[in-house]
Amino acid sequence: MNLLKKFGLTLLAAATFQTQAASVWKVTSGTNTLYIGGTIHLLTAQDYPLPKAYEKAYQAADKVIFETNMETLSNPAFKQQMQAELSYSDGTTIDQVISAETYQSLKIYLNARQIPFTAIQNLKPSALAISLSMIELKHLGFTSEGVDQFYAQKAQQDQKPKGWLEEPEAQVEMLSNINDQDSNDVINYTLSDIKDMPKTMNDLRESWRKGDMETMADIELTDFRQDYPEVYQSLLVDRNNLWIAQIENMLKNDEVEFIMVGAMHLAGPDSLLAKLKASGYQVSKL
Repeated sequence: MNLLKKFGLTLLAAATFQTQAASVWKVTSGTNTLYIGGTIHLLTAQDYPLPKAYEKAYQAADKVIFETNMETLSNPAFKQQMQAELSYSDGTTIDQVISAETYQSLKIYLNARQIPFTAIQNLKPSALAISLSMIELKHLGFTSEGVDQFYAQKAQQDQKPKGWLEEPEAQVEMLSNINDQDSNDVINYTLSDIKDMPKTMNDLRESWRKGDMETMADIELTDFRQDYPEVYQSLLVDRNNLWIAQIENMLKNDEVEFIMVGAMHLAGPDSLLAKLKASGYQVSKL
C-alpha cells in the first residue's frame, strides 16, 4: 500500500488526522512542568501541518531543547569534520572490512539505486549505514525537514531560547563507537531495514502521529534489541541514561521546557518515558 493510500490525503482525511493524538507528553513534578515530544528527522511534504500537540507544547514552553545543537549540525565546517572522522583516510575501503557475502548484498542494493561503489567506498560502517538509509528515505519521498529542524528554525525566528542534551561532537563519537561493533552486523542490519522500509515508515509514521509507542517499539525496537544488542545499547540505552539526569534537573526549576528527541528514545522498556514514570513523575499524553 503506497503512502498516498495509507495516509488518505484528501482534505477531509488530512483534517481528521490533525485532531488525533501525537507523540507529545506532559511531564509534571509537583508544580513544575515540561513537555517531551518524539520527532522523525525526515518527513514528506504530506506530513505537514504537524499534529497540533507539537504547536501546543511549543507555545507553552519558555525554552525548546533538542538532542543536539541544530545550528552546529548544519555548519559546513562541522559537516566536514564529521565526514573526516567517519571516513577512512588510510586507503582502506569498506569491502576490505566486511565479508564477501555482506559486500555482495551491498553491491546488489547500490546497483538497484544506480550508485557507484566508488561513491561510498571510503565510508566507515556507521557513516555508510546512515548514507544508505538517507538514500532510501529520499527514494521514498522523505525530502522535507523533520520536526526538530522545523522547530529549530521556528525558535530562531521567534527568538525563543534553545538548548540541547548532547554536544554535536558527542554524536560523532557515538557514531565512531558504532564502528567498533561488527561491521557486518551494522551493514546487514541497515540493508535488512531498507528492504522493509516502505511498510516500516508507513507504520512508524502512523504510530508516531497517534503517539502509540507500544506499536512503535514492536515495529522497530524489539528485533533490533535482540539481534544487535550492542548497537541498541550504544544508540539508545546509553544516551537515554545520560539524558534522563538532565531532564530530571529541568523538572526542578520553574521554567517550562519542550524537549524534542527522536521518537525511538520514547519507545520501549528503556525509553525516557519509561524512566520518568519509574521515577514517579506524572506523565500524560498531550
